[in-house]
Amino acid sequence: MKYMIIIYGNKELWESFSGEDTQRAIDEQDAFNRKYVETGELLGAYGTADAAEARTVRVRGGVPAVTDGPYLESKEHLASWYLIDVADERRALELAAEVPFASVGAVELWPVPHEAPGNRL
Repeated sequence: MKYMIIIYGNKELWESFSGEDTQRAIDEQDAFNRKYVETGELLGAYGTADAAEARTVRVRGGVPAVTDGPYLESKEHLASWYLIDVADERRALELAAEVPFASVGAVELWPVPHEAPGNRL
């Protein structure tokens, strides 16, 4: 079963990390990624740009309208996401608990019950 693990963050949190803390966080995340790529359970890990670089696209009457960034009610935004393929929810929760950011903030675990034909993962 596939699951998506989602990390939310915000600019204030990232800026609170010292250079040493940032490097340690990157090293811990890289170790997590290597560990689960080797087991075959981690299909992909993706970090997103700052929310200021995101765009929202709406099509009305066949005409696309592009606006800066997502409309956020909070300071948090999607920071990273992982696609895992594990035997069951118990295993997915175990991996989610090992995501280094879970010890600083929280991570969300979402089942992915549908996969579009033609996906390469």
